[in-house]
Amino acid sequence: MVDVYHEFNFPIEMITSIKNALKPQGELFLIEYRGEDPKVPIKKIHKMTEKQAVKEMEAAGFKLKSNIKNLPWQHCMVFVLD
Repeated sequence: MVDVYHEFNFPIEMITSIKNALKPQGELFLIEYRGEDPKVPIKKIHKMTEKQAVKEMEAAGFKLKSNIKNLPWQHCMVFVLD
C-alpha cells in the first residue's frame, strides 16, 4: 500500500480484510511518508511514524519484518502475519 493507509476511514476493517486475503506466507508492504522527519515536505496529516504503523499493525496481528531504507522520504515497511 503506497501512501494510502493513513487515509483509511476504517483502518481496522481494511487491515482485517487484507489480512484475510493474504496467502499464508504473504507480506504486506506499507509505504508511508516519514512522520519522524520534519524535512519531508508533506503535511503532517499525510505522514506516519514507524512507531505508529507498528503499533497499529501489531494490533491487527502483523509484525514488522523490516523497514527497508530505499526511499528518500518514505518508510518501506514490510509486515508479515504474526
